[in-house]
Amino acid sequence: MTKFIRGIHNIKNCSSQHIVTIGNFDGFHRGHQVIIEKLKIESKYYNLPNIVIIFEPQPQEFFYKKVYRLTNLRNKIKYLYENNIDKILCVNFNKKFSSFNAYKFIVNILVKKINMKCIVIGDDFRFGYNRKGNYIFLQKIARKFKFNIIQITTYTNNGERISSTKIRNLLLQDKIKEAQILLGHPYVISGIVVSNKKLGRIIGYPTANIILVKIILPINGVYIVKVNNIFSYPIFGVANVNSVSTTLGYKQQLEVHLLDVNINLYGRMIDVYFIKKIRNEKKFNSIKQLKQQISADIIETRNFIKNNT
Repeated sequence: MTKFIRGIHNIKNCSSQHIVTIGNFDGFHRGHQVIIEKLKIESKYYNLPNIVIIFEPQPQEFFYKKVYRLTNLRNKIKYLYENNIDKILCVNFNKKFSSFNAYKFIVNILVKKINMKCIVIGDDFRFGYNRKGNYIFLQKIARKFKFNIIQITTYTNNGERISSTKIRNLLLQDKIKEAQILLGHPYVISGIVVSNKKLGRIIGYPTANIILVKIILPINGVYIVKVNNIFSYPIFGVANVNSVSTTLGYKQQLEVHLLDVNINLYGRMIDVYFIKKIRNEKKFNSIKQLKQQISADIIETRNFIKNNT
């Protein structure tokens, strides 16, 4: 069973050696999946446990205010659990950690704490202060600290490099199908349903509401979706991703109206799978206009379901 470790301080110096990989794994796309598969192959070859090191927040989120993200921490961990990783180390990427140079990171964490036997990396891998650590740097010190390096060639689709950045850009352009081809799985957002102003229920279209904490999605507007974790089968719905005002400023919110289902979901964790965008977000001058538009969105969704299932 996969072991989740939150923070470097929770790692005891390992007596057993480990096969290691490091990265954001944002989206857990097909390129990431190749790295994880190779990690498991090497783990079996050496007969040693493997460990995936991820960061929270992701480094770009620490350095820059507005960074679009594909996968929240829960989904990222879920993907790694489903791939039967032995251990996941989630490092708190803070000011202190961001100042670690590449040498200190390798020696103090990978060698001394994790007891690294082999590291599996992509050919665009960078680490340490100012991202000065790379494959060449690893080669220079691998012999001294007695670990091996396996570099994975960039994974491509029709000759084009698959990357989280590419997938974010596709989603920003409302190209959900193209993004999902590169992901290798549906685009999904998960979260806990919270109580809200209940406007949807008042006007006859109740919604399950999820506040997206510490994450900015590369999507906005109204979508046809499927929702899991309610029944043993998925439920179709209409989802709206919008910005809402909170005591801490503006946050994105995901609202989902489930078709033909009216159930109390407060406190329930649900998975929302995005299928097709219907329209951009709009502002309405009256409740009547809002109700008319929601009705039209539901009709479009039902027609899509009829013609595509």
